[in-house]
Amino acid sequence: MNIKINTRTEKDLLGYKEIPAHCYYGVQTLRAIENFNLSQNKLNQFPVFIKALAMVKSACAHANFKLDKIEENKNNAIQYACQQIFNNQYHDQFPIDMIQGGAGTSTNMNINEVLANIGLEYLEHSKGEYQYLHPNNDVNMSQSTNDVYPTAIKVGLISAIDQLNTPFENLIQSFKHKSDEFSHILKMGRTQLQDAVPMTLGQEFGAFATTLQNDLNKLNQIMPDALSVVNLGGTAIGTGINTEVKYREYAIASLSEITQRNISSAPDLIEATSDMGDFVLLSSLLKRTATKLSKISNDLRLLSSGPRAGLNEIHLEPRQPGSSIMPGKVNPVIPEAMNLVCFQIIANDLAITLAAEAGQLQLNAMEPLIAFKLFESIDLLGKAMQMFQHKCIENIRANAEHCQALVENSIGIITALNPYLGYETTTRIAKQANESGQSVLALIKAENLLSDQILADVLAVNNMVQPKQCA
Repeated sequence: MNIKINTRTEKDLLGYKEIPAHCYYGVQTLRAIENFNLSQNKLNQFPVFIKALAMVKSACAHANFKLDKIEENKNNAIQYACQQIFNNQYHDQFPIDMIQGGAGTSTNMNINEVLANIGLEYLEHSKGEYQYLHPNNDVNMSQSTNDVYPTAIKVGLISAIDQLNTPFENLIQSFKHKSDEFSHILKMGRTQLQDAVPMTLGQEFGAFATTLQNDLNKLNQIMPDALSVVNLGGTAIGTGINTEVKYREYAIASLSEITQRNISSAPDLIEATSDMGDFVLLSSLLKRTATKLSKISNDLRLLSSGPRAGLNEIHLEPRQPGSSIMPGKVNPVIPEAMNLVCFQIIANDLAITLAAEAGQLQLNAMEPLIAFKLFESIDLLGKAMQMFQHKCIENIRANAEHCQALVENSIGIITALNPYLGYETTTRIAKQANESGQSVLALIKAENLLSDQILADVLAVNNMVQPKQCA
């Protein structure tokens, strides 16, 4: 049985298409849907980007109205439609693939068509009656994909970074809490997977917090300002063709008001239209954080290894059975998942780098991949940080007695005795301990090399994990 779907007819450069009557997108969006069924990652999965597109359109309509380029009723309709998008309405009307040819034209036309049709209903007309409010002539007035699209990407990324701050800060605080909790637990530090010198487990977790705090600081110090410089008003290639003299000034001022950000115009719009440098910079910072988080995950997997035949210095909360054949086995699945997310973000950075390099002359046609991978990396990172915090870090327990036993049995504590016994003697003791299996302390006591009082002072926790205080 064939069910007839109500449609409306729309036309573009290539001819006529039947659009489902209930859809707010139009003919050019439908062509993009048909052409680019590639990644299964749709524009509607990134609401901050959709809202950013509407913010740019709202600002441009304000500027056009201020210049008497558009009638009041059309401006009101566009502003109403944009407000609906701000309020999370109609986001299902953005079904196009994030990977698309055309340098973002499909995305720009998607927002143009949706705003036009929402606006038409506001004006009490039917969807598709573009003689009353046109996607190109009205919604896209004084604009090009080539200035709207990168501007919206930047505005959306600023919002995405804002949203990333909370999981980022919460994860850092979780590591700081563990640092305090484990501040009294002595353990062996290791270099090249070999015993080095003692430290506290709190110092180890404190270092995790510090390294992530450094990245969060850089992200917030550098990127919002860098992304606030846009090429809006440059239209096709940065020359500002089809705009009025005051248009850029008005559009930028309106966008600043809408976003509550100090948005500014790039000093050279031709350069800004083709340059992807700010996106590469952001991607590199995300990669830096991913690299660090992956290393931390590796450390946690090592520290919890065993539990009986590994380091077993910390205990990760069991999250699920670890084997279909080995009873009782539990795997460190949360750090492993964090590793996988980090690998994807690192790979995204390479894709962004290649896309940025592939631009030619006055435009980079690869911007859709750059936008997709940046939004994806931020989204993945935020979700993974929340997972890492709640399902791993918060519930880590220290195996304090085992940590202490490893220290006492380690050759590494001999380093603390260098100033008292000299390098030659400590080297001999270390070699003897390795060969005999005896502890360093037992050998020193057997040879009566140091008094118990001096040993107690040297091996006091505070003296082994920080510079010794002078008397």
